[in-house]
Amino acid sequence: MKFTRYCRSLLSTPAMAVERYAKSHQSGADIAMVDLEDSVPPARKEEARRLAEEFFTLPSTKLARSAVRINTLSGPEGLRDLIAITRYRVKPDLVLIPMAESARDIEIAAGALASDCPETEFLAVVETPLGIEHAPAIAAAGHRLRGLVFGSADYAFAVGARLSWEALTHARGRVVNSARAAGVEAMDAPFFEVTDLAGLRREAGLARDFGFSGKIAVHPRQLGLINEVFSPGEELLERARRVVAAGLENGRSVTVVDGVMVGMPFFEASQRLIEQFDPPRPEVSPHPQHHPRQHPRGHAPTDTPNHSTEK
Repeated sequence: MKFTRYCRSLLSTPAMAVERYAKSHQSGADIAMVDLEDSVPPARKEEARRLAEEFFTLPSTKLARSAVRINTLSGPEGLRDLIAITRYRVKPDLVLIPMAESARDIEIAAGALASDCPETEFLAVVETPLGIEHAPAIAAAGHRLRGLVFGSADYAFAVGARLSWEALTHARGRVVNSARAAGVEAMDAPFFEVTDLAGLRREAGLARDFGFSGKIAVHPRQLGLINEVFSPGEELLERARRVVAAGLENGRSVTVVDGVMVGMPFFEASQRLIEQFDPPRPEVSPHPQHHPRQHPRGHAPTDTPNHSTEK
């Protein structure tokens, strides 16, 4: 399994709901996002762009990333969103590109933001039949793309499928495989039944076992459970500590831990797991820092080999 703090969870806030901005940043989501797309009526798009600038000036928890979902780049509103973002005083960490259907969508965003937002990264939402078909090319569309997000509702409507895990297995598998082949993350679609936490736990567990890095939340009450499911448990962390210790003791040569033969891939995966989820606790509090950016390629998401005891 692969675990990462980059995108276990994402919480969306409508751009018009300014009173909810601060709570979004403190919600515990790995990604706090302001939405300019579906939640904003066409007549208020320009107002939403203006209001959304405030979202990025507010304080967040240490590791949270701020994001904005723009409108589709197949129409003028998405292009206007990109222009507005270049003028924001504080730039977003991430831009979600909806209805991505080709690598060209990512290239357009990258070109528009190249000079004014050079550090801003992208997530591409794959939610149409054409997007699913072109998922491999989208996932590989440049170093600023950090992952694919599966949009189940729009996809199910487009193909006439039920909005169930079983009906959308093929599409989910293609999203995960395309993302992992390109070395980027994969986020699963929301679970829309807000009060059904048992159902959310089941579907989040399936998504994790399927290879997804995280899942979108539709309500703050879902965040704690989602973060829990997409994080390693104490048993897995303890095993990672033993693997790292064995590697240090044996000069990272092949050895046996808990009856399992382990070598360099195990040592490296376990070290990444500890760095993200069990970092050393300094005796003196460090100076405040911005959250670290992780390069999308060349540094694989935190993972553990298949011999993991995590269920």
